[in-house]
Amino acid sequence: MEFLDVVFNRKTTNGPFLPDKVSEEHQQLLMKVAAAAPSQFNSQPWRFVLIEERETIDRIAEISGASMTKVMAEGTFFERYKKYFRFSRDEMEEKRSGMLFDQLPALLRPFTKRVFTPSGQSLMNRLRVPRTLGEENRKLVAGSPLLVGVLLDRAEYRPGQLSAFYSVFSMGAAMENLWLTTVELGMGIQFVSFPMEAPENWKRIEELLQVPADLELMAVYRLGYLPETQRRPAIDWSSRERKRISQYVFRGTCAVPQSGWDGPS
Repeated sequence: MEFLDVVFNRKTTNGPFLPDKVSEEHQQLLMKVAAAAPSQFNSQPWRFVLIEERETIDRIAEISGASMTKVMAEGTFFERYKKYFRFSRDEMEEKRSGMLFDQLPALLRPFTKRVFTPSGQSLMNRLRVPRTLGEENRKLVAGSPLLVGVLLDRAEYRPGQLSAFYSVFSMGAAMENLWLTTVELGMGIQFVSFPMEAPENWKRIEELLQVPADLELMAVYRLGYLPETQRRPAIDWSSRERKRISQYVFRGTCAVPQSGWDGPS
């Protein structure tokens, strides 16, 4: 696969993986490409923990599902991220950012227009929608053959100082290398984000992974090989839309948008 094909085919995997174990060869390659990323003064602040043990994956899946149930029931998730939700192609074309929820389970469709209202939230809770979504999330994480925890060295990652920016920037570059390599290997990857929405549950994962005091757990991802034919999951979204170049590129100064480069959608 050509490099640019890899870049433009990068995506988040919302659905299940094959049950096959991720080969040690591929795990090693993913770690090598991550470590090839740039870092300030070659500090290499990243650390990784590879998780294949079924018991650990199941416990993280349980924490993730419970976290999703909690934040969905409280309404904090919708309130925090509502500016990114698009429920029609026309809206996505207008905004050209965020996530288009063009596939929702029958359970959720009645709430599409009411999800951000108190009455809609109350009705969803009565119908146990958050619990249903949480269980789907648990199954998705539990079905992953490999989880990867991403950590930063606290000697480099010092919030409030420039070193924190440098460390997070370097970690992002390392994860982009890893993410792009999954495309080449026929793998998928997804951020396991819901435990981060419930700090007490994130702490449970830190304890489960025995994160030492000199490291900060920054993220957990699920990885696996993709099935040949991928059926869209019950809750799916499209996030392939991108802003026009004139909306994010300037020429000379930030007062002059780049002209002449906007192509078709």
